[in-house]
Amino acid sequence: MSIHPVMQRLAEKLQRTDLPPFATGDTVRVQVKIKEGDKERLQAFEGLVIAYKRGPQGSFTVRKISFGQGVERIFPFNSKVVDKVEKLRSAKIRRSKLFYLRGLRGKAARLKEVERS
Repeated sequence: MSIHPVMQRLAEKLQRTDLPPFATGDTVRVQVKIKEGDKERLQAFEGLVIAYKRGPQGSFTVRKISFGQGVERIFPFNSKVVDKVEKLRSAKIRRSKLFYLRGLRGKAARLKEVERS
């Protein structure tokens, strides 16, 4: 099934280009816009990218441990809620989805850090 050329041009125009290159296994800090009443502020959500879906409706899943409880959040790439993404560090991984980390705790859930640009 192919996409209509007009729809494809529209999707390309709406794609975000300001996000840094990152992948599964990277630790990122996502600045999320939070609206409270008539005010808007930024809140950081820092964690490990456990899933990365490419494409026009692509998204990435970030997992963090907050007060001993695992918290995951899915961010669409083209969302207006995502202000910016900072890549903090990279880890050596051997698979594209890191869902197995959900069952691990503490030191077992660590990944080996590597220098990637």
